[in-house]
Amino acid sequence: MVPVAAVAQAWPAKQVRLVIPFAPGGGADIVGRMLAARIGDATGQQVLVENRAGAGGNVGAEVVAKAPADGYTVLLTTNSIAVNASLYPKLAYSLMRDLAPVSLIANIPLVLVVHPSVPAKTVKDMVALAKARKGGLNYGSNGSGTTSHLSGVLFATEAGAAMTHVPYKGGGPVMAALLSGEVDFGFTAIITAQPYLRSGRLRAIAVTTPKPSPAAPGLPTVASVYPGFETELWHGVFLPAGTPEPVAARLHEEVLKALRSNEMRSALERDGAMPVGTTPAEFAAILVREVEKYARLVKLSGAKPE
Repeated sequence: MVPVAAVAQAWPAKQVRLVIPFAPGGGADIVGRMLAARIGDATGQQVLVENRAGAGGNVGAEVVAKAPADGYTVLLTTNSIAVNASLYPKLAYSLMRDLAPVSLIANIPLVLVVHPSVPAKTVKDMVALAKARKGGLNYGSNGSGTTSHLSGVLFATEAGAAMTHVPYKGGGPVMAALLSGEVDFGFTAIITAQPYLRSGRLRAIAVTTPKPSPAAPGLPTVASVYPGFETELWHGVFLPAGTPEPVAARLHEEVLKALRSNEMRSALERDGAMPVGTTPAEFAAILVREVEKYARLVKLSGAKPE
């Protein structure tokens, strides 16, 4: 048997596979390719990105959960993995049992936006309008069970007001619906909304982070009205459970080194993301809270996999 320390010291001795459980071109794919390039340059071994889309990210997650626990198959995914733990009644893997958290990579604030025809400038204005208008307000999302949908569920629950969910098939269609006034409001990633906020075609009300976000200067938080309100997109790195600790520690070191680089930090911030970097234990604690939060929201919403 080769000593574990020697295995860790040699890692990576061959090509590493970074599985992205979504199609090329999306946010996770962009972040994953940046991370792969940085780790590859630092270690001298290629980190090959493999897109394994399907079932809301579950196909790729299962690939990594069932891969050999040797450090050569890595997962970079989003908070969808925490949602899926309760959204899908039967999964072929367990997030808590089969995957080991390495580090949270970045948080991406969502922004509550309205069509300019909506006569509300603050969160309190929106709630008052929803309560006064027959039928309340309607909001668009990227689809049932997505963060944009569950953010609306949490908002309506906190407000105690009628807010009707209108699901669309992805970010593009819901943005078109927001711009045309087909829906009153929505929760969208700040990077997606920025061009339309600058042009005045949409109006920002608040961000969904616990504290004001540098990505949205001057915008208040929903939490300033409803303490504890927090929904945001995030990206994180996982290994198969059982990966030797020294190997996991070496990957963790390389991830943090990549996040400290000016190139990656600047690229993330340019896209409205806030670089993070955590210990595995810190990320594990975040996951527990996220799974519990989204389980409650999935139950409240009655969301089903699409």
